[in-house]
Amino acid sequence: MSATASDSIMETGTFVNCFLLVISLVIIPVNGGYDKERDALLKGTFPQDFIWSSATAAYQIEGAWNVSDKGPSVWDTLAHQGRVYNQDTGDVACDSYHKYPEDVALMKQMGLKYYRFSISWPRIFPTGEQQDGVNQDGVRYYNALINELIANDIQPMVTLFHWDLPQVLQDRYGGFLNNHTTNTTVIHDLFGDYARFCYQNFGDRVKYWITFNEPWITSWLGYGVGNFAPQHNEPAEGQYKAAHNIILSHAKAYHIYDDEFRAAQNGQVGITLNCDWGTPKTPADADAAIRYIQFSMGWFAHPIFKNGDYPEVMKTTMTRKAQEEGRTTSRLPEFTPEQKAYISGTGDFFGLNHYTTVEVTDACCTPIENPNYDTDKDVGTGHAPDWPRAASSWLYVVPWGIRNLLGFIKEEYGDPEIYVTENGRSDHDQDPAIMMDMERICYYMMYTNEVMKASNMDNVKVKAYTAWSLLDNFEWLSGYSERFGLHYVDFNDPTRTRYPKASSVFFKQLVRNNGYPEGSEFTKYVENMWYFCHNTTEAEVNGYTGGASQISSLFSLFLAIPMMIAYSLIA
Repeated sequence: MSATASDSIMETGTFVNCFLLVISLVIIPVNGGYDKERDALLKGTFPQDFIWSSATAAYQIEGAWNVSDKGPSVWDTLAHQGRVYNQDTGDVACDSYHKYPEDVALMKQMGLKYYRFSISWPRIFPTGEQQDGVNQDGVRYYNALINELIANDIQPMVTLFHWDLPQVLQDRYGGFLNNHTTNTTVIHDLFGDYARFCYQNFGDRVKYWITFNEPWITSWLGYGVGNFAPQHNEPAEGQYKAAHNIILSHAKAYHIYDDEFRAAQNGQVGITLNCDWGTPKTPADADAAIRYIQFSMGWFAHPIFKNGDYPEVMKTTMTRKAQEEGRTTSRLPEFTPEQKAYISGTGDFFGLNHYTTVEVTDACCTPIENPNYDTDKDVGTGHAPDWPRAASSWLYVVPWGIRNLLGFIKEEYGDPEIYVTENGRSDHDQDPAIMMDMERICYYMMYTNEVMKASNMDNVKVKAYTAWSLLDNFEWLSGYSERFGLHYVDFNDPTRTRYPKASSVFFKQLVRNNGYPEGSEFTKYVENMWYFCHNTTEAEVNGYTGGASQISSLFSLFLAIPMMIAYSLIA
C-alpha cells in the first residue's frame, strides 16, 4: 500500500476487518458520565485565523542518532543502557532525518498549514557548547526541513528543547542543576548561545518559537525521581533546582530574541507547559485541586506569566514543610528581585500540552519522613470509575477537562493567547494494527469540541490546536509499545513505511471545516457518532431507556461509517 494513497486503509478486505472492530467498540466506553448540558455537541467554527497543526519531537522521530558528528543526548544514553521497554531506542525511530519529505507530504495531504517539531541541541552543537564546534550537517538538515515546509505552505513552529539535553553538558556541568542561584551561570549562557544560533540560522523563516517543552517532566522525572533522562535521583530538591534553572534559561532565550531578533524577524517566543486538569473529588477538596494545579503548571506559569515568582501557595507550603523538617531554608529556591523582573512577562503566548484529568483529594498535612515533590503537594490523585483509559496507564479520556483548564489559564494568567501544542490519545501496539482507530477519532472529536466551547462560549483566546502526533513514534520509556500517531509507522520495516489511519481522514475533514459548521456533511457525520463516542444514545440522554438504545447506537454507526469511507476516497 502507498503511504499517500487516500484509499489505502479502505481496501475491501481491510475495511471488513475494520468494520468488525468498530462494531466491537460499541460495548467499549469511550467517555463516562454524559452530562446533557456540559457534553452537548457545539456546532460552529473556530476563528478564521485558527491554527491547525500536528507535532513531533526530534528524539522521537529523527533517528540518525550518531550521523555526521551529532553528539549523544541524555536520551541516547538512557536508551542504550536498556532502560526502555523492550530495549527499544531512538537510534532509527521513524527515520525522519532521511524521510522528512514524506512527512511533509503527509501534512500537505491532510491540509495542515502548521507543523510543530523540535531541534536536537546535540545535532547542532555536539557537546552543547558552540565553542567546541558546530555540526554543519545538523544545520543543513533543519534548513532542508524548514524549506520543505515553506515550499508546501506549512509554517514551522519550533521547540528548542524537547528533553534531549547534550550528554556532555550533563557530564561537565550537571545539566540543569548547574548553580541555580543566578541568571548568568553556565547552563543559562549555553542555552542562550544555542537559542541565539537557532534564531540566527532559522529565524528568517520560523515565526513561532517554544523554548522548553514540558519542563515539569525534565525537572521532576529527569532530576527528581530520575526515571527519565538524565536519571538524576534527588527527589527532595533536584526538581526544584532544575526548574529554577530552566525558568531562568527560558527567560534568557526570550530576552535574546526580544533584544536582538524581534525587530527584524517579527516572531513570537513562548513556552509549552503540560498540565492535567485537577477536579476536586468532593467540595472539601477544592483547595487541594487548586494546589495541585499550582504545583504543576503554576510552578512555571506563575513566574513567567504573572509576577516572576513561584505561586504563593507553593511558597507557603514549602516554608511550612521546611519548619516541619527542621530545615533553616525552604527546599524551593528563591528568585532575587532582579531575577523576578527578568523572568516576568517572558511569554508571547502560552503553550499548553493537555491529555487527561485527575480527581484530587486533600492530603494535608502529615509530616513525611522522606519528603519529595509528590508528597510536597499534600494531595492525592485518582480517577473516576467511569472514565475510560487509553493504552497509556496515565491517560483517561475526560474531554471537559480541557475546557476547564483553558478557562483557568484565562482567569489566572491575564487572558493570554493560548496555543494547544499537544493533545492526543494512545493505542496499544498490536497485531493486527489498529487502523480504523475510532477511539482516537472520538477523542479528537470530543476534545476539539471542548476547545471550541472555550473559544466561542467562554471567550478564551485559543489560537491553535495541535494533534499529537503526526506519526507513531518512540514514546519515551514505553518505547514503541504505545502509538499516538495519525499515521501508522511499521517499525519492523527498514524503510519505516507510513500508512494513514482513519483518524488522519477525520482530522483532515476537521481542518477543512475549521470545526463543526451547522448543516455540513461533516457535522452530520459527527452528530451520528456523538452519542456513540460518549457511550450513550440520544434516547438515554433524553430519558428513554430500553432495548432500542443499543440498536440506536448501532444505527448511528451504520450512518457514520459510509461517510468515513466517502471522506477517505476524497481525502
